[in-house]
Amino acid sequence: MRTLTIEPLTQSAFAPFGDVIESAGRDFFMINNGSTRRYHRLSTVETAAAEDEVLISIFRAQALPRPLPIAMLERHPLGSQAFMPLHGKPFLIVVAPIGEEPQPGQIHAFISNGRQGVNYRRGVWHHPVLSIAPEDDFLVIDRAGAGNNCDEHLFPEDQRVLLSLVDRGI
Repeated sequence: MRTLTIEPLTQSAFAPFGDVIESAGRDFFMINNGSTRRYHRLSTVETAAAEDEVLISIFRAQALPRPLPIAMLERHPLGSQAFMPLHGKPFLIVVAPIGEEPQPGQIHAFISNGRQGVNYRRGVWHHPVLSIAPEDDFLVIDRAGAGNNCDEHLFPEDQRVLLSLVDRGI
C-alpha cells in the first residue's frame, strides 16, 4: 500500500483542488474607521444553479485512528465546500483531481497550520474532514438545493493508500 506524503498547505500546491483560506501574504484594505483589515474575497462559493442556497454550518469532527487507509473519497458536483478550523488546530486534507473517478496515484495529502482553511472546488474528490485533535470544530460553507450533491467512491482494498502521520511527529 502506497503511503501518502503529507505536504504543507500552500496556495500554489493546493490550486488544482481549490483555494487556501488564509490572510498571510494576502492583500487587504482598511475598514471600520481604520481599525480592521478586510482580507476580501479569499475564495468564492461555487453553486451550480441560481436557486441554490449557501449554507453556513459547524462540523464537530472526531479524530480517526492512524495510520488511516484511505478507503473512500467524496465529491460535491453541484457546489464548492469550505472548511475553516475554529480553534487554531492543524488538520489534514486529502484530495484528488476532478474526474469521473479518483485515481489512487493522484491522491495528495496536505496539512493546515491551524490558521488556514480550504475551499474545495466543485467536483474535487476529497476525504471527509480529518481532525488531528481528538475533537475539533470547523466552520463549513457549502451548497443546499435540488439534486444529489455528494458522490462517494469506495476504493477496492488493493487500490487504497495509507495516510500516516509518523513522519510528521503527530
